Amino acid sequence: MGFPTANIALAGTEVSGIYAAKAIVGGKEYQAAAFANPERELLEAHLLDFSGDLYGKSIEIELFEKIRESMKFSDDTALRAAIADDIRRIRALLGKRP
Repeated sequence: MGFPTANIALAGTEVSGIYAAKAIVGGKEYQAAAFANPERELLEAHLLDFSGDLYGKSIEIELFEKIRESMKFSDDTALRAAIADDIRRIRALLGKRP
């Protein structure tokens, strides 16, 4: 899809949908788009402006604000467009945080 994610186990939580988030990796903070999927017990976090390999690294995710509910898309093009829009909204939202 062009939006690599860190996949983190998500168990015993009430969160679901798309969130503006913060990720901390190796002491460095990144803005992130996070998708919480309780059915799959998975949190997928796309770290904005991150390049590198996250395998084997410790990552901390803090969810700030829900952007939207999860939804089904008719095709990959529509899904990619929605993710790109989510990222634009998240950048605007988190850019205003102190």
